[in-house]
Amino acid sequence: MTTLLQSSALMPTYNRFPVRLVRGQGCRVWDDQGREYLDFVAGIATCTLGHAHPRLVQAISDQIQQLHHVSNLYHIPLQEELAAFLTQHSCADQVFFANSGAEANEGAIKLARKYAHVVRGYTHPVIVTAQASFHGRTLATLTATGQPKYQQHFDPLVPGFVYVPYNDLAALTRTVLELEEVAAILLEPLQGEGGVRPGERDYFQGVRQLCDERGILLILDEVQTGMGRTGYWWGHEYLGIEPDIFSAAKGLGGGIPIGAVLCKEPYSVFQPGDHASTYGGNPLACRAALTVCQVIAEEGLLENVRQRGEQLRRGLQALVATYPELFQEARGWGLIQGLVLHPNSPWQAAEVVQRALAKGLLLVPAGPQVLRFVPPLIVTAAEVDEALERLAAALADG
Repeated sequence: MTTLLQSSALMPTYNRFPVRLVRGQGCRVWDDQGREYLDFVAGIATCTLGHAHPRLVQAISDQIQQLHHVSNLYHIPLQEELAAFLTQHSCADQVFFANSGAEANEGAIKLARKYAHVVRGYTHPVIVTAQASFHGRTLATLTATGQPKYQQHFDPLVPGFVYVPYNDLAALTRTVLELEEVAAILLEPLQGEGGVRPGERDYFQGVRQLCDERGILLILDEVQTGMGRTGYWWGHEYLGIEPDIFSAAKGLGGGIPIGAVLCKEPYSVFQPGDHASTYGGNPLACRAALTVCQVIAEEGLLENVRQRGEQLRRGLQALVATYPELFQEARGWGLIQGLVLHPNSPWQAAEVVQRALAKGLLLVPAGPQVLRFVPPLIVTAAEVDEALERLAAALADG
């Protein structure tokens, strides 16, 4: 395995695995030594169609030869087309395009704050988020993130955020009743970075009712759970509710950077000059995202996600039964699955990831105690079996 030297030109913000990836095809990638890996990271739930998908390659190639970027000072037909597709396949009426999940969540926060000021007449609006959540790395989304480890040394943080336990409706209700000027509740349908913790249906339906009763906006962070990852277009469909505002990114562009804020019409209070993005929704990104949308719809990928997700879940449950001293449970939806280590397991997730890497399987931790499985949505039954076999081999070597 190649050992990477620390580059003096790069800020040391990542603990990188000792691999240089140089090529990909479908659900597989190769390093600079020619070694092949089965990719169950997919750019952390981003490469929706895997690597070098022919329709995405053709679309990007065609678009870069026509027009790849212009300012949002002008109408961009592909942006309108993509927005139309997203609203036709969701409860949203309008869309704002950004470059990333953090920017999309930032836009959702701004939208909720403006609505609170101009519609509700609030002076100091508060947004309630969940403990163990993750919403991004900008200062506002970092503050919204309910994990102190990400916030250390970046204070003073942005005011106006309060945290409650996830999946605890009683605690959320108490907090809302104790606070004044609650503008919004911001939640992930399933906490990804927080340990692949699925939202409970009764909890989210209770949150929706609470928001309706109190005039509070419900914002859902669909950066990781959107775009078919759960077997539905959006994770909130799994929960049987509709948000007022939600975000998308990661899988939206299939690896080409693009994010989106989507909302229902009554909450679309932005006016010219309120919010903007130089790159957001440029023709290249929109062509990529539109192609991803079309492939999901036309090639039956939602059904594939449901079938392969169930297959993966059964395989992970079998590993739990085989290694009860290591694993506590398997949990997740569709093709975002987590394998949870026991608190007293001799290994942490990062060590299991390293062992899997040595067997040619790419995985990613979701916190210290959870292995995350987020392969491309095109993954086949044979590839799921192969991934489980490689993981079993990695565990057997322990």
